Parts: sequence; structure tokens; C-alpha cells
Amino acid sequence: MSIPLLVMLPLEPQFASQFEAAGFALHMAVEDHADIIATRGADFRGVLTFGTLGLSAADIARMPNLEIICAIGAGYENIDVAAARARGIAVTHGPGTNVTSVADHAMALLMATARLIVSGDRIARTGEWSKGKQMRPTITGKKLGILGMGRIGAAIAKRGAGGFDMKIGYHNRRPVEGASGSFFPNLAALAEWADFLAIASPGGPGTRHLVNAEILAALGPEGYVVNIARGSIVDQAALIDALKTGKIAGAGLDVLDGEPAVPPELATLENVVLSPHVAGLAPESEAAMAGLMLENVTAHFAGRKLPTPVPD
Repeated sequence: MSIPLLVMLPLEPQFASQFEAAGFALHMAVEDHADIIATRGADFRGVLTFGTLGLSAADIARMPNLEIICAIGAGYENIDVAAARARGIAVTHGPGTNVTSVADHAMALLMATARLIVSGDRIARTGEWSKGKQMRPTITGKKLGILGMGRIGAAIAKRGAGGFDMKIGYHNRRPVEGASGSFFPNLAALAEWADFLAIASPGGPGTRHLVNAEILAALGPEGYVVNIARGSIVDQAALIDALKTGKIAGAGLDVLDGEPAVPPELATLENVVLSPHVAGLAPESEAAMAGLMLENVTAHFAGRKLPTPVPD
């Protein structure tokens, strides 16, 4: 008999087929998962979700036969891990599966923001070339500060240093052995040093509004913010103020606090490049993420060690 899984995220047919071939029955609930959990929660033994959506303690309580929760990417900030563990429910995530595409996207946002690529494209299409002829800073040789030197932070550092001869600095909870660049124990000091501040740290309560008005002021009027991590890490009101008043030069944002809603004030600013939380979306990333989720649920129901459990 197939093992029923509730799927709260889009899953391409070829990956869904792999789960079904491995003995799982998929119940797709991308839009109506709350209703399905409320009415049919007891049907499911596993859940496939992602960090920003997560799975609440209330949802977990409505699923008495739940054994495993799998987050598709590295983040799991909105999964109530404590509630799951209190029930003996396994929780896994997908570290490293989308590193390449996210790091690539971070550099794309950095370049697009600094060089006004998006607004320049719009101006060129209108034929008003003279409006687009503005002096813009180079990227090569500049100072790249990275908040969070995990796998994605390290990949961004590699691209900055190797591709653009950038000087690398980073802030982390502790120094990372073998990491590129200089460790800054204080985030404000890193921001003051950097020309570009790339945010690659985990989301959740521990990093909420870590980049606030003080950090943005330290970054300064020639500094840029790039965020491919979680919108909650940045104080959005402070960021909008900094962008409007010239306290920083610009921002490239793949994530927003409260997404998918975009604050009207932010949407009208010319010194911002926005993308709709797509940094991790690439065929290669999706294949790796789906494959790792399948490995985790297969291992769990076979009684084997989980490949990537959420750390204690």
C-alpha cells in the first residue's frame, strides 16, 4: 500500500512520478493545504513543504499519523520543529541543493542594481537614451561584505573574489575555518567596511531585522544591499527610508518581509531591483531538492538514517 504524503509545494510531474514509483501517494495541496489538513489531516504520514510556508504546531496537531516533515530547501524557519520533536516526528531540510543558482542570482542582483540594468533597459526601449547615461560604479575590486558564511555565502564569496577580484569580509556567529576573506565579529563594522552587503543568513526569530537602520547607516550612501535569504532579516521600513533618503545607494531584493505583497513605496523606487523569490529556481536545483526529499522520506520509512535531518 502506498504511503500518503501531503505536498504543499509545486512539484513537477517528472519528480512526482519518482515519488510514486518509490511507493508514495502524493496529495497535492499547494493552495488549499489549510483546508485539507483541517479535514483530512489524519490521512497523511508525511509532509513536503518549504521554509517560508513551514508547518505550524496547530497543523501538526491535526495530523495524528504524521511521521516526517521535509523542507525542500535549506530553510525551515516556519516549521515548528519543537512541536514536531515533541511528537517524535522527523524533520529534514535540503542544504546545498540550490547553492549554485542562489549565488548566481545574488551576483546578478548585485550587478543589475549597481549598473542600473533594469531601468536602463526600460529607458533604452523608449528611445530616450540620454536619460540612461548616468555614471555607475564598477564592481571589480570593490569590498563585498557577506552576512552568513554558510554554503551560499561561501559561493557568493567565490564569485565575488574569483570573478570580480572583490575583497571579501563576512559576519557570522563564529569564524568559519577555511572561509574566504576577513571575519568581522560585529555586523555594523562589516557594513561600514563594505561597498556591497550580501545577505545569506538563515531566517527565523534569531535573525529578524538584523539589518536595521543602524546597519544601513553604517553601509552608507554609496553602499548596496543584496538579499537572497529571507525578507525578515531586513527591517523593511528602515530599508525603504534609507533608499528614499539616499542613506544607501540601492538594493537588489529577491525576498521581502510579508511577500508576496510588495510595499507600494518600494515598488516605485528606481534604485531597487526586485525579483519574486526565484533565486533558487533552476532545473538543476529543483532536481537536487526533489531528489533529496525523496531520499529522506525513503530512508525514514525504511528505518534508515536520515540523509539531512534538521540539526539540533
